[in-house]
Amino acid sequence: MAAKPRSCKDADGAPDDQQHPAPGEPAHPDDADRTHPVDETLPPFRMFTSGLQHVAAMYAGVVAPPMIVGPAVGLGARDTAFLMGASLFTAGIATLLQTLGFWKVGARLPFVNGVSFAGVTPMIAVGRDRGHDGIAVIFGAIIVAGVLGFVLTPYFSKLVRFFPPVVTGTVITLIGVSLLPVAFNWAQGGNPAAPDHGSTENIGMAALTLVIVLALRKLLRGFLQQIAVLLGLVAGTLVAVPLGMTSLDALRGADAFGFPTPFHFGAPQFEIAAIVSMCIVMLVCMTESTADMLALGRIVDRPADERIIEGGLRADTLGSAISPLFNGFMCSAFAQNIGLVAMTKVRSRHVVAAGGGILILLGLCPVAASVIALVPLPVLGGAGIVLFGSVAASGIQTLAAAALEKGENALIVAVSVGIGLIPIAAPEFYHAFPKDLLVVLDSGISTGCVVAIVLNLAFNHLGRGRARAAGASPSEVHREPDPVPVR
Repeated sequence: MAAKPRSCKDADGAPDDQQHPAPGEPAHPDDADRTHPVDETLPPFRMFTSGLQHVAAMYAGVVAPPMIVGPAVGLGARDTAFLMGASLFTAGIATLLQTLGFWKVGARLPFVNGVSFAGVTPMIAVGRDRGHDGIAVIFGAIIVAGVLGFVLTPYFSKLVRFFPPVVTGTVITLIGVSLLPVAFNWAQGGNPAAPDHGSTENIGMAALTLVIVLALRKLLRGFLQQIAVLLGLVAGTLVAVPLGMTSLDALRGADAFGFPTPFHFGAPQFEIAAIVSMCIVMLVCMTESTADMLALGRIVDRPADERIIEGGLRADTLGSAISPLFNGFMCSAFAQNIGLVAMTKVRSRHVVAAGGGILILLGLCPVAASVIALVPLPVLGGAGIVLFGSVAASGIQTLAAAALEKGENALIVAVSVGIGLIPIAAPEFYHAFPKDLLVVLDSGISTGCVVAIVLNLAFNHLGRGRARAAGASPSEVHREPDPVPVR
């Protein structure tokens, strides 16, 4: 018989909206007076700089999808720039929904949301060369997918019981490993068609930034050590300026103020094929977000139970449904910022909320957004190796507690990681499959997650395999484990 999710009361009878004791610490009456690091409010300057560091880490990921989709559907440079600003604005709204939340919306973790890469290929297929009409069809499909996802959230969140350490560790590791090619591409210059892509100058700049970040982490202490990535980005950019690797053109043409006018590209249009395609993307995003919340919950010592995941998915789907109103795309979790939390140890959700506020201001102030855009991609790539590698390291740490020596757990990890790495190691592996399936298959995180869940069910839940894996007696076979085991 399945155990009830830990969402009604704590062991001491406290309501679920009160603070759980940190893992490894005994419950104590005085704990009620203590603030969990996730709920801490830092001094204003630290709040701003730490939030800015999160923005710097995810900025390129937010503006990249509109930079790709805009020209593909036939938009000019001005409309594409408008899409970029709108994406920053809506990413800020979605991040505030996640971190601060209201009612039952929001994970209330230091969780950053932004434009999902999973939807880029389907959006291009839907809107290619259709101009404003193509964008209107894309937005209509995203609204429907967001509303459908919001309705499905209470049911989808119940899957958390199928994410024991052997599954979460595998998925977290895949998240980090899947993001590393993004950092490598940035380190090369970001544009494979550019003549300097992969040049010694670009890779050298990425290596220099990496060394600077590592040196700052080693030499600095306290708050300065926590913002080592931001300081490394600033230092790398300053070095890049005299070398001609930073262009100031974006500053010259940027407006001081610009609001993402609702329905700038016309009223949303609804086409069945586009809606089906984006609903599939939404399910992929919800799967990845679930894995990301489990990863972040472990890093900040607030394990993500069913209630937290349900709130987080509500924020994801609501943010996606609202986003097209302000000309933005589907929103989902940004795993690179999980790496930043893991490295800096700054666990306050209010810091990330400050980052969300900065994103909104950047969306309203194109000239300010252009300042962030001055950071060359090779500089961002050098820092990205640290950030994304930290996520993979967290996954390996989780796997260390997954009892790989018992049952077939090692086999589950081996097969899941192997299949999850296919899109990275062999990008054309699924080229003969239908395009609609590629939405899922081209995401190593999603395929690896599904395979890990299925294999865990097959080996550890069905028949006697579950008792063998856990070392349990036959009478314990039907006891359901905690939804999110605590280290």
